[in-house]
Amino acid sequence: MARHAHAAPEPAARRLAVTALGGGHGLYATLSAVRRLTSDVTAVVTVADDGGSSGRLRHELDVIPPGDLRMALVALAPDDGESGVWAQVLQHRFGGVGALAGHPVGNLLLAGLAEVLGDPVRALDAMVRTFGIQGRVLPMSTVPLHIEAEVSGIEEDPRLIRRIRGQVAVATTPGKVRRVRLLPMEPPACAEAVDAILRADMVVLGPGSWFSSVIPHVLVPQQLRALTATAARKVLVLNLAPEPGETAGFSTERHLHVLSQHAPGLTVDHIVVDAASVQDGMEREQLARAAARFGARPTFAQVAIPGTHQHDPKALAGALVELIGQEDGV
Repeated sequence: MARHAHAAPEPAARRLAVTALGGGHGLYATLSAVRRLTSDVTAVVTVADDGGSSGRLRHELDVIPPGDLRMALVALAPDDGESGVWAQVLQHRFGGVGALAGHPVGNLLLAGLAEVLGDPVRALDAMVRTFGIQGRVLPMSTVPLHIEAEVSGIEEDPRLIRRIRGQVAVATTPGKVRRVRLLPMEPPACAEAVDAILRADMVVLGPGSWFSSVIPHVLVPQQLRALTATAARKVLVLNLAPEPGETAGFSTERHLHVLSQHAPGLTVDHIVVDAASVQDGMEREQLARAAARFGARPTFAQVAIPGTHQHDPKALAGALVELIGQEDGV
């Protein structure tokens, strides 16, 4: 519908351009928060998933894994009326025991559109238009990627390092992940994702599976250069707790340390930490020292749903608004 000439201007917060980087449930939480602040949201999504429906489709059709992209689309979809029904349809998984069992409808639609249109970005944009999604969803890279990790603690000798490949293997390893890389090495970035980072007012990285959804974003050279060059306020949102498998036993400080190892020159403006997840005293002091490597200091806020390890979208949105106010002198 055309805008009337006398219509009031959109509130300033609605014009905020936010680009959120991540994957899976962590990115879903971020998008559920930032959509409360603005309609100008771009999600940049990891494309290394090799499990479940995504893994089957990438191996059978040679497409980028659609699962995390689908979740990002649903996070930005209207949740009421007919649009809400379509969001449920995109998430619906087929039952039974046949070839379709376990596939979400949205994964199949994305894979089919990518084949018809010959371009995953055009396929995602078509989904946005068709389902009235507020924002844009883009892949981190236009080719499917693999994660390879150096892991210790698998062999009897804890000093021995083994390489394991695949996002599922990394996420569930009984060993201790030391470092990850992407295959192919130095993969091509999605040009539209790079542009979204450069034009953003705020870039949000995390939360999410640290080695398989967060760190991969700094392993795409062109995307890392954009993160370094952007004038946007950069916000790192930390996880609420270590994840079984890849970050078991990690302190909050350790999460920052391994990120800085993978991207030594990366700086951020703010690091959002759930106040209940880090105790006062020495633990917060150590975290502050780790944050200083990024040129930032932590912001402690109540951002978890009480009694869970899930971010509360409303609380996280409130924490981000506070950061915007600090920068603007509000």
